[in-house]
Amino acid sequence: MLQMPHPIVPHTQETTCVTLAGIGTALPPHKLPQAMAQDYARALLGDRYTHFERLAPAFENAGVDMRHLVQPVAWYEQDHGWAERGAAYMETAPRMFIDAAQAALTDAGCSAAEVDVIVTVSSTGIATPTLEAQAFKAMGFRQDVQRVPLFGLGCAGGVTGLSLARRLAALRPDQTVLMVAVEACSLSFRTDRLQKADIIATVLFGDGAAAAVLKSGTSQDAGAVTLGDGQEHIWPDTLGIMGWDVDENGLGVVFDRSIPNFVHDNFRAALLAMLDRANLPLKDIDRFVCHPGGAKVLGAIESTMNLPDGSLDAERDTLRAAGNMSAPTALFVLDRVLKSGQTGQLALCALGPGFTAALLPIKVAS
Repeated sequence: MLQMPHPIVPHTQETTCVTLAGIGTALPPHKLPQAMAQDYARALLGDRYTHFERLAPAFENAGVDMRHLVQPVAWYEQDHGWAERGAAYMETAPRMFIDAAQAALTDAGCSAAEVDVIVTVSSTGIATPTLEAQAFKAMGFRQDVQRVPLFGLGCAGGVTGLSLARRLAALRPDQTVLMVAVEACSLSFRTDRLQKADIIATVLFGDGAAAAVLKSGTSQDAGAVTLGDGQEHIWPDTLGIMGWDVDENGLGVVFDRSIPNFVHDNFRAALLAMLDRANLPLKDIDRFVCHPGGAKVLGAIESTMNLPDGSLDAERDTLRAAGNMSAPTALFVLDRVLKSGQTGQLALCALGPGFTAALLPIKVAS
C-alpha cells in the first residue's frame, strides 16, 4: 500500500504567540488650527459653494482642534492635478514612513536590520516602488526583507494592517514584523468639485503616520501586550458609503452622511459576530479602542455598545489633537490607551471602505 507522507504543519496561532513590542507615531510639520481651517475653507469655497454657511458649524462641532499637514497651507490655495498631488505624496509620505517606523523600532529596542517582514498601509497616494522601498536605504532594512503593501483600506487600514502583520508573524517563531500606516489625506483636498463630502473632508481629515513592531515566539515567551486573531465584517450593497472617486484631477472623497446612523444600527451585530469568531464574549472586553472617524461616529459607537457617554476619551483626545488621519489614527488611539496604563482585554476596532468593520483582540497583562 502506498503510504502518504506526513503533512507539513506550519506554525500557527496555537503554537506561536505574537506580541506588540513597540508603537511609533509621526506627524508632518505644518499645523492647521481648526479656526484657521474654517477661515481658509470659507475664503476658498464660500463664494462658490452656496451651502457653505449651512455646513460651517461643523468646524466647531467636529471635536477637532488641530490638524497637521504635509504641505504649507498656501499649497492648498491652488488647484492641483494628478501629477502635482502625486509628486507631493512622493515627496512627503516616505518621510512620515521613516519617522513613524524609526519611533516604533526605538520603542521596541530593535533595529531595522532585524525586521523580517514590512506591511505598508496607505490609501491617499500611489507609489511604485512602494513606500517601504522608497525608505529602504534610509531605514537600513535587510536586502531579503519581505514587503507587503496594502492599498484601499482607508480608515480601517490601521486595524486590518495590524491584523495581517500579526498573522504573518504567527507563521513561524522568532519573526519581527513592522507594520506602517501612512496617510496624506490633505492632498485630496478639492476646490473644484464643491460637493458636501469635500467640505466635511476639510472639517475632519489630517495627515499622519503610525507604526508597530510585532514579535513572535512560543507561548511561554509571551510579553505584556499580546495580539489575537483579527476579524473583519463587510456589509453587502454599501460600496457608496465611503471611499474615493477618481477623476483627471485626483482622488475625491466619498463620505456619506448616513455613516453615524449606519454605525448605530449595524455595528453592534457585526462586532458581536466578530467577537464570537475570535472566541471572546462581550463581557470579557475591558476597553474598546476605536478609530475616531468623527465625533458623531464615536457617539454612535458608545450608544450602540451601551458605553457611558464620553467613555471613548482617548479617541476624542486623538481626534482633537490631530483630526481623522485615516488608517494611522487607530494606532494613535491605541498608543494613548496603553500609555494610560490600561490593562485587560482590549478590542481594537475601525470602520472603512467596503463598507467594512475590522477587529483585533489585544490582551494587556497587568
